[in-house]
Amino acid sequence: MKESLEKRTLNIAKYMIHTKDTIRGVAETFGLSKSIVHKDLHQRLSILDKEKYEQVKNILYEHQKMRHIKGGISTKKKYLKLKEELIIEERM
Repeated sequence: MKESLEKRTLNIAKYMIHTKDTIRGVAETFGLSKSIVHKDLHQRLSILDKEKYEQVKNILYEHQKMRHIKGGISTKKKYLKLKEELIIEERM
C-alpha cells in the first residue's frame, strides 16, 4: 500500500476516534468522498491497525444504532417548520 494512503487512512481514523464524527462529517472535513472514507476505514484500516479499526467499528456501530432516531427528529423538525410557515402565510 502506498505510504500516502496509509498516512491518510491513519489520520482519518485518528480524527474519527477523537471527534466521533460521522463518515459524512469526516469526508467533508478532509475534502474526500464518503466512498473513499468508507473504504479507508473498513478495508485499509483493518490491515494497518487492528486496534484503531475496532475503535472506529464501534463508533460506526453506535452511529448506525442512532440513525433511526436522528431521522425521526429531522422529520419532526421539517414538519414543524412547514406548519410555522403555513401559519405565517395565513396571517398575511
